[in-house]
Amino acid sequence: MMDGQTRLFYGTRRRRPKLARAEGAYIWDVDGRRWLDGSSGAMVCNIGHSNPRVLDAMRAQMEIATFGYRLHFETEPSERLADRLAQAAPDGLGRVFFTSGGSEAVESALKLARSHALAVGQGQRWKVISRFPAYHGCTLGALSVTGYAPMTAPYAPMMVQMPKIPAPRAWLDGRPLDDPATGQHYADMLEARILEEGPETVLAFIVEPVGGASTGALVPPAGYMARIRDICDRYGVLLIHDEVISGGGRLGRWFAGDHWGVVPDMITISKGFGSGYMPLGALIAKDSIAETVLDHGSYPHGFTYAGNPLACAAGLAVMDVIEDDGLMPNAMAMGEQLAARLRALMQRYGFIGDVRGMGLLQAFELVSDRDSRAPLPAALNAYDTLVEAAYDEGLIIYARRSRGGHSGDHFIVAPPMIVTEAQIDEIIEKLTRALDRFAQGAGL
Repeated sequence: MMDGQTRLFYGTRRRRPKLARAEGAYIWDVDGRRWLDGSSGAMVCNIGHSNPRVLDAMRAQMEIATFGYRLHFETEPSERLADRLAQAAPDGLGRVFFTSGGSEAVESALKLARSHALAVGQGQRWKVISRFPAYHGCTLGALSVTGYAPMTAPYAPMMVQMPKIPAPRAWLDGRPLDDPATGQHYADMLEARILEEGPETVLAFIVEPVGGASTGALVPPAGYMARIRDICDRYGVLLIHDEVISGGGRLGRWFAGDHWGVVPDMITISKGFGSGYMPLGALIAKDSIAETVLDHGSYPHGFTYAGNPLACAAGLAVMDVIEDDGLMPNAMAMGEQLAARLRALMQRYGFIGDVRGMGLLQAFELVSDRDSRAPLPAALNAYDTLVEAAYDEGLIIYARRSRGGHSGDHFIVAPPMIVTEAQIDEIIEKLTRALDRFAQGAGL
């Protein structure tokens, strides 16, 4: 380093303390200061940090092999983890393709969908409809289905922009979330867009069953998930559930889509699936799709670290911990408590306009007026200012602009699935102090 600068290019000039160690729901810096990881990093560390069972499994695999290229060898961890994922997935989704992360998993799904269209003689299908706002990854293919202007606009000339429909933001639009007519209203936008594009050209629809970064734990309105499945079936469009954030047990089931009993054609998963112990993601596809593609030749796609045995050994251990320690029921129980406490904060602070989420994926959104749902002035940079206030209090939360990237402010609170009642109390205490500081600084 020179003049106190780092050689590492983080993509931002903001510097953070140097991490010394992490354990459970906490992280310490080299000066001994402690943070409660209230967002599990970027909604990643589902089982918490430094779990000894996972570390032991990784050490054992290191003694055997840390790498085995998928085209040269099969490995026991990757085969076993594929079996576990297929058993956890809905019936019919039995083929697994491993990746190193969520963006790669989404890329893999888009390309498998296209390979399937070619295999069945429907080469005119190439358009993938997604929602706005939405986040599906930062690689160019994943960005093409992402609806978040600050991330997509700079690279727009380099990619094919895929068609979008509005996300079902019932609260923002003043529609009742539990009314099936609301779900039908938003789902019918998919059918209208398919017809507008030409059904013969539409390949797939990709959707987060419960919204992640760009919509802040958005829960679909009643009837929405089942209706989009029906619409996709009607027009021969593949349905992809992006479970990179919502999957992995945080919402009480391995896959959030299971809450609605809807079976997609593909699922993408990452983040909490590997829980941060190793870069790990996966595409899970219907057997019929994979077999059709293989019968047609091959799937011309892949990554060097796909199915890495060390990553898969970690993933197996993470699944063991989640199941053996009852972390999915705990996520739902603690999620209910967290949501109730956030709703209590909403009563205290008039600028909190909405609290939403499921399990341990909760969020709140700030407004300048609850009746109109108007956002706070963008110049306040509330999404950043409140995160920094919480960080100063020893709490890590996650924020994004809520309305496509340029306005609105939502904050995700998603602690590890091991979180306790006492730690929920600690989150709320620290968040309350941060909200007080923010309100005072913003004159609210």
